[in-house]
Amino acid sequence: MSVTPKKHLGQHFLKDLNIAQKIADSLTYQDLDEVIEIGPGTGVLTKFVLQKNHKLSVFEVDSESVAYLKDDFSKENLSLNTSSDNFQIFEADFLKAQLDRLFSGKQVGIIGNYPYNISSQIVFKVLENRHMVKEFSGMFQKEVAQRIAEKKGSKTYGILSVLTQAFYEVEYLFTVPPGVFNPPPKVDSGVIQCIRKKNHTLPVDEKLFFRVVKTAFNQRRKMLRSSLKSFNLSQSLKEDPIFAKRPEQLSVEEFVSLTQKIASNDV
Repeated sequence: MSVTPKKHLGQHFLKDLNIAQKIADSLTYQDLDEVIEIGPGTGVLTKFVLQKNHKLSVFEVDSESVAYLKDDFSKENLSLNTSSDNFQIFEADFLKAQLDRLFSGKQVGIIGNYPYNISSQIVFKVLENRHMVKEFSGMFQKEVAQRIAEKKGSKTYGILSVLTQAFYEVEYLFTVPPGVFNPPPKVDSGVIQCIRKKNHTLPVDEKLFFRVVKTAFNQRRKMLRSSLKSFNLSQSLKEDPIFAKRPEQLSVEEFVSLTQKIASNDV
């Protein structure tokens, strides 16, 4: 049985077992109740993750891939030292999954060779569930991986960078060339590791923080006093030196400080 990669699903199946092993190793697996893999495809990464002896749930929307996984893993259960008790397949869209209901009270790690066309949405889904996602790692389009890991001062530093780094320690691990996939993508890929900070709550209204970051970067060429005018800033607050900066000049900590200033704004 084989699986045909589907362009509309952004499928590029990894062929290189050494890279699959390195991606599986990008999670620390410390204090995790369960691991979630997104988009397993033909299960190349799945087999290495199962060797870590954690309960694994995979989310796959492609019915052909689901049939392949069920067939392949039913044959290999003994060699993988796994069973239906610690491996389950959800034929479902991860982006629509209610993680709190499916994994109630559990601390999970998330891993995958993420479909490029929904990779940013996956990161935002992880951030929404950061109370239960202790770590996540995997392969993205290189440009996206670099953006998530980028520090202030760069043109690629943006919304994904600030919001992810507010709650996770992020490290860019390595680059993956197109030739190790079927079919080869037109771009390089990059693997990152994100480990939730011990203190992953912010000293500010987090919904307001998200709104400030997104609004600032939506007009990233403007100074903050202009891009954030929808917050009805007082004249005295506009004179604060931070509002003469552009968003890419602010670290995560400075965005927290900016949000605090806006929260206490006296119009």
